[in-house]
Amino acid sequence: MIRVCYFASLREIAGKSEETIDREAWTVQELLDWAESTYPAFQHKTMFVAVNEEYARREDPIRDGDVIALIPPVSGG
Repeated sequence: MIRVCYFASLREIAGKSEETIDREAWTVQELLDWAESTYPAFQHKTMFVAVNEEYARREDPIRDGDVIALIPPVSGG
């Protein structure tokens, strides 16, 4: 199982703060493709992906038991 956590505007679009996905292995890109097909409004969003609290690249692996964070860019001052 892979736990996916949504933050800020992505949480609003998904309608939940997190969910568990029954997959043993993915790449970050495969997860993003899944997220965009599940939540079409994600296609128009820029987001960062963290795997187990470390920023990840699209080719990085995701394994069973990992915690994924989908994070939109934030600004502040």
